[in-house]
Amino acid sequence: MLDDCDDIHPLFHGAPKTTAFKKLRKRIVQNVREAVEQYGMIERDSRWLVCLSGGKDSYTLLAVLHELKWRGLLPVDLLACNLDQGQPGFPATVLPGFLEKMGVPHRIEYQDTYSIVTDKVPAGRTYCALCSRLRRGHLYRIAREEGCSAVVLGHHRDDILETFFMNLFHGGRLATMPPKLLNEEGDVFVCRPLAHVAEEDCDRFAKAMHYPIIPCDLCGTQDGLQRQQVKQILDGWERNSPGRRQVMFRALMNARPSHLLDPKLFDFEGLQRQARAETDIPVLR
Repeated sequence: MLDDCDDIHPLFHGAPKTTAFKKLRKRIVQNVREAVEQYGMIERDSRWLVCLSGGKDSYTLLAVLHELKWRGLLPVDLLACNLDQGQPGFPATVLPGFLEKMGVPHRIEYQDTYSIVTDKVPAGRTYCALCSRLRRGHLYRIAREEGCSAVVLGHHRDDILETFFMNLFHGGRLATMPPKLLNEEGDVFVCRPLAHVAEEDCDRFAKAMHYPIIPCDLCGTQDGLQRQQVKQILDGWERNSPGRRQVMFRALMNARPSHLLDPKLFDFEGLQRQARAETDIPVLR
């Protein structure tokens, strides 16, 4: 742990003193606080398993949650967790060393899901779906072993938008990553406190803090990923109309079932006209 830390937590040691960074940090903290409160993520005196991949998003998540906890706005215990999935060349010492230096309680779990994924997925197909299922199963198990009520993930606003359009274009449904859900067994929540945070803000924050970023080499180098295609579409829209992403994100928070086509969400068959009173009928003379 850093002995000369001059900030609220060693995770913020060496933070830039510029006005731009202070505004960025304040915005991210406010966004996370809004999401945590709006979606009812807090169970007082509970424990969260904060999943740390080594990417910019999970580093941002870990730092901001510790800031909210320090401010008394997040009354939960935090346990950082990295699931080492056995990818060749994965720098296994980076995260344990970083977390030890920062004084962050953590658990490092090794499970070789990489071999399973590469064995089961046909050549040319993407690994993401199977990799995600295997990873999620292990994280639920670890959460139970550690007495955690929630698995906390670093998915941000742009991840949520991209998932919505992937489901729209390829899945034939209107759905995305919810900020909070309950697993199938009903005993562990999955929470996404970065739901309102832009990916660009995570990138700028993590780079400014010089966190040791670990790229995902398992699927990040595969060509033709659907998510990358959707990201390119959204990037184009954003360039042509700045602020478009935020407008679309607000739309996900403003659904109107009566203006969609799903009879399971709205009773179209039971919709009844109301007869007008005779006095309301204009008289032609």
